[in-house]
Amino acid sequence: MNVQNLGRWTGWPWVVLCLGAGALVGISPAPVGAFPLAWVGVAPLWWGVMGVKRGRWGLALAWGCGFHGLALAWITGIHPMTWMGVPWGASLAIALLCWLLITLWGAAIVVVWGEGMGRLAPKTGWQNLLFGAALWCSLEAIWQGGPLWWSSLAYTQSPGNLALLHWGRISGPTTVTFLLMVVNGAIAQALLTPKRRFWTGGAIALLIFTHTLGAVWSQQPLSPGEPLKVGIIQGNIPNEIKLYPTGWSRAIAGYTTGYETLAQQGVEVILTPETALPFPWQELVQNHHPFYQAVQRQGVPVWLGAFGQSGTSYTNSLFTITGAGELYSRYDKVKLVPLGEYIPFQSLLGGVINRLSPLDAHLAAGSPTQIFDSPFGRAIVGICYESAFPRHLQRQAAAGGELILTASNNAHYSPAMPAQHHALDVMRAIELDRWAVRATNTGYSAIVTPHGETLWISGINTYELHSATIERRKTQTFYSQWGDWLSWVLGLMAVSLPFWVRFRRRED
Repeated sequence: MNVQNLGRWTGWPWVVLCLGAGALVGISPAPVGAFPLAWVGVAPLWWGVMGVKRGRWGLALAWGCGFHGLALAWITGIHPMTWMGVPWGASLAIALLCWLLITLWGAAIVVVWGEGMGRLAPKTGWQNLLFGAALWCSLEAIWQGGPLWWSSLAYTQSPGNLALLHWGRISGPTTVTFLLMVVNGAIAQALLTPKRRFWTGGAIALLIFTHTLGAVWSQQPLSPGEPLKVGIIQGNIPNEIKLYPTGWSRAIAGYTTGYETLAQQGVEVILTPETALPFPWQELVQNHHPFYQAVQRQGVPVWLGAFGQSGTSYTNSLFTITGAGELYSRYDKVKLVPLGEYIPFQSLLGGVINRLSPLDAHLAAGSPTQIFDSPFGRAIVGICYESAFPRHLQRQAAAGGELILTASNNAHYSPAMPAQHHALDVMRAIELDRWAVRATNTGYSAIVTPHGETLWISGINTYELHSATIERRKTQTFYSQWGDWLSWVLGLMAVSLPFWVRFRRRED
């Protein structure tokens, strides 16, 4: 079938094809981890938007809804929210609305890409291939600058395809996304042009080359760093009780006992999850909190998740507390969760949200340029879903961060969400050549090497303690030093290539 007669096949068959292809890519990420599907699952979309004459946006929307809708279906796990006083029906409506909104937010990228391909891209050949891959990567780079980001095409490869993820050391996830799109584009070209053997052979050759070289990189011995024995406490405080007296008592007992146990095992520092103790730090000191007293007795520093204050607002913070119980440093979460921690467009939506839910979503965001020093060197910090934003962690690595600390809650959603969250941490560890220490409230907590190997991972909805020796590293990958330079190159290509092609045609 060539591009000339492809346009005759229109309507629902194309929509169903694109929806199904998107859904197949939607099961590529964790926890299913069917990552090979992402190497072919974008090709039907590419084939469709270049072949049909009308309705490209519908095909793109169908593919985007299939991918993002299935990959992000874990958001519905926030239901039921009756523990917050939300009626069962309203809770279901909120969960479905959240799922719909984040699905459409992700699908919007695909719709813009599809329209751009149909209106601006060269119809066939290497120009079409480069333009399509460059445009997709450029759109992802723009979307990452917003407040809500998660499902990049690159994350379909984590944690199953560690060899390919080592390409992220060149320019972050943009490198991985670009390779995925080029292979899919070559498959689409094989369907759009008579040169099927050429394009099919090119796709296979690129697959073999990238995975072979990635496998070589993944087997390179790690240069030695400074050893550090860390402890992790996974408190397992369900959200249903976390902000109520029952949860407070359980958190105080669990984290105090866990701290004392790990301290007696000889760890040098202990990491707790996001808001492990849901109180302002100053209150813990002023009230001689049992956890604070345990720190003074045992003398082991702790990275503690608790609330801070910024003016009249609270912050979601990670504190470095020395063995003497003194505050050494503080990191305030930068990427707040819309609706969960702040209300976007407060003047317009605040009244509606307040009627739907009693949640007081008014936290203050931290400075995007802050650094986090500790007695054990500078650390790279991601609270909650900040590890989904690669530039956020890359900036801290470029500023001298020697290890990655992730403190999360993850109790609101289905187990698919923490599985994907762990997969994102695996990507960041490889891209930045850093050990990652991950402490969550209900799972999955983990230890990840700079090659992306998960040396330990906790269970889900369990109370767990773990100690491990990691290494602080000062190496700099090309990505950690220079950032996402490839997205700028591809953005320039996406803008200039259509003009260059038109200019050449006029000359001819």
